[in-house]
Amino acid sequence: MLNWYLQNGKNSDVVVSSRVRLVRNLNGFKFLNKCSKEEQEKILEKIKEVVPSLGYGLKYMDLKDIDDVTKLSLVEKHLISPEFVMNNNAKKAIIINDEENICIMINEDDHIKIQVFSSGQELDNLMSLVVEIDEKLGEILEYSYSQKFGYLTASPINIGTGMRVSVIVHLPGLALTGNLPKILRIVNNLGMSIKGIYGEGTQNQGDMYQISNNQTIGITEKEIVANVKNITEKIIEQERTARKFLCKNEVEMEDRVYRAFGMLTYAKKISSDECKKLLSDVKMGVDLGIIKEIDDSKIKKLEIYTKSGNLQKYLGKTLDGYEREIKRAEVIKQIVKE
Repeated sequence: MLNWYLQNGKNSDVVVSSRVRLVRNLNGFKFLNKCSKEEQEKILEKIKEVVPSLGYGLKYMDLKDIDDVTKLSLVEKHLISPEFVMNNNAKKAIIINDEENICIMINEDDHIKIQVFSSGQELDNLMSLVVEIDEKLGEILEYSYSQKFGYLTASPINIGTGMRVSVIVHLPGLALTGNLPKILRIVNNLGMSIKGIYGEGTQNQGDMYQISNNQTIGITEKEIVANVKNITEKIIEQERTARKFLCKNEVEMEDRVYRAFGMLTYAKKISSDECKKLLSDVKMGVDLGIIKEIDDSKIKKLEIYTKSGNLQKYLGKTLDGYEREIKRAEVIKQIVKE
């Protein structure tokens, strides 16, 4: 079976992926920023013991045993955070399955961060899965919990449910029509967070944005999911309207997406940033039915295997920056011709 990030899901023309995560800490242990190395090790040992009883094909892996290219590939898939891999001396681990739709980070900012993923807009199914995993863990491990505040976390922004719901959306239409800044302001004013997944600016990040909830206390898990779904559906509607408007000028739109497709498929070398930008236009062209030479499944492969870490994993060798630019162009040609 294909990994979730190589599949298409509901509303995948706009919604690239969905994630639901729960933050938990173990009772009887200090928060991680106050933990000694010995205490961190005890947390790892305690959690490692329960992995066989969880099911889902989950495996425990110490972070120190994972090579740098694999770490980078996991960051690029948004399975682990860049901050998680920074301190190699810290006692950290992940619990992950072969499909990679479940990834639990141990000793990141908190003791446990349960994360579940899917392609497209699948928040209800993800919430059911993450709650199921959380309940299994909670039956064996005693969580740090307050009757007044809910689940206790290292950061006040996660206290309460400890739930963060997010979707990654592709918004080239809103960017090209100039409506994106207005949409970003509206969403941020509605108690949600929306930000570019590759940092500030739109041109070099492939017009990819992450929408997530800000509030975790004084609200139920179902309400959090419902709020993110409602906002996401409004953005989907706005993005599709923007694309329809752009398609009124048929020649300009076809010229834009096919120029991107030509550059992407005929380049002899290509940087990561340029690839993101070109892929954004090519994906839009495929989703609008303009580009017929490739399909959604190839777009998914291109999005994953052109990223630096996953490119090296795909080829099975470590490459320097210049070699990656050459090999990225070669891999694009291979995927397109498959």
